[in-house]
Amino acid sequence: MRWWPVFLRNLLVWRKLAVPSLVGNIAEPLMWLVAFGYGMGALVGQVTVAGQSVPYILFLASGSICMSAMNAASFEALYSAFSRMHVQKTWDGIMNAPVNLDDIVLAEMLWAAFKSLFTVTAILGVMLALGISHSPKLLLAWPILLGVGITFSCIALIFNGLAKGYDFFTYYFTLFLTPMMFLSGIFFPLEQLPLWLAALAQWLPLTNAVQLVRPMFMDRWPTEVWGPATVLLFYTVGGFWLALAITRKRFRV
Repeated sequence: MRWWPVFLRNLLVWRKLAVPSLVGNIAEPLMWLVAFGYGMGALVGQVTVAGQSVPYILFLASGSICMSAMNAASFEALYSAFSRMHVQKTWDGIMNAPVNLDDIVLAEMLWAAFKSLFTVTAILGVMLALGISHSPKLLLAWPILLGVGITFSCIALIFNGLAKGYDFFTYYFTLFLTPMMFLSGIFFPLEQLPLWLAALAQWLPLTNAVQLVRPMFMDRWPTEVWGPATVLLFYTVGGFWLALAITRKRFRV
């Protein structure tokens, strides 16, 4: 539990900027939802998912909530964690206490996941208010979204350990996160992709997150659970192990 004081420290600092942080985190996904859900949704109408025809805005909302968890966790585990690690030297100060580097990395991962959960909870509240979905199964989607935040926190911490400056994160967002947004079935069904690209997309963490969460928005249970869960677990465990190794090397621990 030596990670807990580090987590609590981040929470106490964040409380001062909680409202601006929340507005910043939910503004972009809500703009995507309004622009594409209501704008393009009026043109598209219905989308067929697993033999069931659903409104496009419901299709988009069930995918974009996973994208929001990914973005919120990634931003916190990259820019904010890098500021504490490299710019402000907060990590160096913490390690003067009986807290080691592994505890700090674990705390940063859990903190980024908490931030993502806070963001998606607010967005879910807006979606419920708009009447996009009222499925009681969304209560079970909530812990899955926490797991999505943990997965992408672990991956982002790898690049945090490699970065020499903030500009390095542009490569991660541009070459990894952005293509994944368009290849994970958020804006259109994967069946619209060429077969080879659709097969490749099945191994992306965001694709598997959407496969678990989307059916719950439609008041159904996922047809496949263990496959997507295993892929997400692989990225989580592998990402955290690699993030620890890279960060230890950076600090020569």
